[in-house]
Amino acid sequence: MKPLIRAFGAVAGLLRAEYRQIYNRYFGTVERFEGDARTVGQQILARLWAGDFYRTSLGHYNFFWMRDFGTVADSLTHLNETTHVHYTLRWALRHYMRAGTITLCIDKSGHTFNAPGKPGIDTLPWLLHSIYTSRYAMTAEEHEFLQTEVDKYVERFLDETGDIKKDVKFAEMRDAVFYDRSAYAVALVGRLALCAEKLRFEFPFTLTRYQEILRKEYWTGDFLRADRASQTFSSDSALVPFYLEVLTDRDMVNATLDYISKIELNKPYPLKYGEVPKKPLKYRFGMGPLNMPNYTETSIWTWHATFYLHLLHRYERPEYTEQYRKFCELIELHGSYPELLNPDASWYNAPFYKSDPGMVWVALFLELPEPKRVL
Repeated sequence: MKPLIRAFGAVAGLLRAEYRQIYNRYFGTVERFEGDARTVGQQILARLWAGDFYRTSLGHYNFFWMRDFGTVADSLTHLNETTHVHYTLRWALRHYMRAGTITLCIDKSGHTFNAPGKPGIDTLPWLLHSIYTSRYAMTAEEHEFLQTEVDKYVERFLDETGDIKKDVKFAEMRDAVFYDRSAYAVALVGRLALCAEKLRFEFPFTLTRYQEILRKEYWTGDFLRADRASQTFSSDSALVPFYLEVLTDRDMVNATLDYISKIELNKPYPLKYGEVPKKPLKYRFGMGPLNMPNYTETSIWTWHATFYLHLLHRYERPEYTEQYRKFCELIELHGSYPELLNPDASWYNAPFYKSDPGMVWVALFLELPEPKRVL
């Protein structure tokens, strides 16, 4: 009976998420917050905490996404929100353990499910990353459960060399397309290897294995290519491996940041998702160019903009001041923290999808230091 109940809950959670997206497209409104960019961001972040866990947005993503929370857990900790981070992790782990598995999403009723349907290769890595960076104290039961999930992860996704299995379908950050083992996915497995070691989980491969794969299979001399079937720049694959410090080579980072400026992915505002693909991509059902045109091609994504800004700051790049200022203009233009925008910075509003407002990713922005003013 329990498996049947869990399956019903998963379907219910997924259907509710789809309903919210459709409703938001035709009837949703975007609340505008007053103030400068940081003031807008602080108001949004405060609203996303509702006493039990961090919602992902103020729109249709008003439930828990492990990927999105994982990207901001470290920032929230640095913003002195460690207690709320730990509450969220405890809440999520309780529902995961009750379901007997880790999923990308949990709705406010505790139903666990994956969206857009496939298990995420990055879900467990982001969970362990959040536990490690926030210094969450696991119980013995939580540690035992997570070790079981690590073992299942290895069996599902990895071959005997530690590389990602070819032709295994899974969800990841660029969830509109099917990649051939993206650099992003490899980097997240590498981050899992590091966190597993730090948190004393048994994992059969080390971080160096994934550093080797990234250098050998993805580095073009200018950036880490999106996947093994293309030579295209995509900001998830090009930036996240460096943001998570899976790779820390300064020359590689600087070459990547130079390439972004060269092809003007940071204009008019940071940051466009990537280049127009050099060959057609394989899109997930319902997420192709007819239903969601330019969803993850040259559209502007605030998530990836903040990874970019963090790298500019971390590596002391001269562009930081100007790019930070332009990003503030973007937030103030809309009085919100939008999910994505059209290349001209207007709100993304496709036939079957409307960009969400008030994303939890704002924590990444609030962690960034304001550039010093030149007198």
